[in-house]
Amino acid sequence: MPPVAAIREACLLRFRPIMMTTAAALLAGVPLALGNGTGSELPQPLGYAMVDGLLTLYTSPAVYLYLDRLQNWLHGERAQRAEPDIRVAAAE
Repeated sequence: MPPVAAIREACLLRFRPIMMTTAAALLAGVPLALGNGTGSELPQPLGYAMVDGLLTLYTSPAVYLYLDRLQNWLHGERAQRAEPDIRVAAAE
């Protein structure tokens, strides 16, 4: 299955549960990350890690598609350089 189709199918099947879980965890981590006052220096790094970690759920499919396209482009470039053009060789 092509990567775009696989990501689309996964989004259709798992979008609502992922969004609900991520939203609940993000809303729980925001007060930890943004809190200030006495004793807030201990849970603040945990809040940052939670929020940043959950935001990767949104960026991972985009990064995966970008790297897949980059790999296809690089392999296409190498394949074109490795294989001589038959039309040019036949014309000579």
